[in-house]
Amino acid sequence: MAKRDLISVLDMKDEWPDLVDLSIKLKRERGSHNAPLEGKTLIMMFEKPSTRTRISFDVAITELGGHALYIDVSKMQMGHGETVEDTAKVMSRFAHGIMYRAYDYKMMDRIGEVATIPVISGLDNLEHPCQALADMVTIKEKKGSFRGRKLVYLGDGNNVCNSLLYASAIMGLDMIACCPATRMPNAEIMLGAARIADANGSRIIASHDPSEACKDADILYTDTWISMGDDTSEEKAMKLFKMYQINSELLSIAKKDCVVMHCLPAHRGQEISAEVMDGPQSIVFDQAENRLHAQKAVLYTLLR
Repeated sequence: MAKRDLISVLDMKDEWPDLVDLSIKLKRERGSHNAPLEGKTLIMMFEKPSTRTRISFDVAITELGGHALYIDVSKMQMGHGETVEDTAKVMSRFAHGIMYRAYDYKMMDRIGEVATIPVISGLDNLEHPCQALADMVTIKEKKGSFRGRKLVYLGDGNNVCNSLLYASAIMGLDMIACCPATRMPNAEIMLGAARIADANGSRIIASHDPSEACKDADILYTDTWISMGDDTSEEKAMKLFKMYQINSELLSIAKKDCVVMHCLPAHRGQEISAEVMDGPQSIVFDQAENRLHAQKAVLYTLLR
């Protein structure tokens, strides 16, 4: 059987609903299942610092009976004394899977093309598929279904937003990407997601007006205004995104049972107010926990 990767949400497009259900099942059965990945080793390559990604992947494969090996890419010879391709080939002989957290999606694609073992994206500058899976798991837990639900993403049209567009379209969730005109999501991804959504009977649309977009929303979602590696100044970001902050005023426009999501780390007082972040409609920490269970589902599916 040919190896499979999860570099883009689309890599496992047909399995996305099953991955959501498996994540919930593994969460429910945590501590009671056997060790399906016993003897398996996951190499975790990090170019960017991480809290949730590193810990959740390490715990995930450990609970499935496998082992994680952390590697700081700056301490490797890859790209310095050895080609990316040669590194990928060697790692394929040592381990059973690679989780890579990269700055540049082109590097992610190069690893994926050459490695003969599954490559899982822990984030790059184009997509964050594991976050999107955890988000869909959280929405299903809290809302029960996707059809007829409306998700509004507010702020920077970044990698998280890109993967959310694909995931929402696949699951039949209506999504509005509400961003400044100069910080919209990737145009190709937006168009591709809109086509998938149309085939699934849902809608993917863009907006620049938070007050209009948030009307009757079931879910409000945001992320940091300045992504890692982005040289935008805090002063410029505050001016650009100020009207896109999730606060009590915007939340009052949405449905009464609207929930609030943030992929973390959060900057209270910038993209989200402290009142909302710590309020009763916030499901941010449930969402963070679900990174563990979603990644267990991915590891189980690809490495087993």
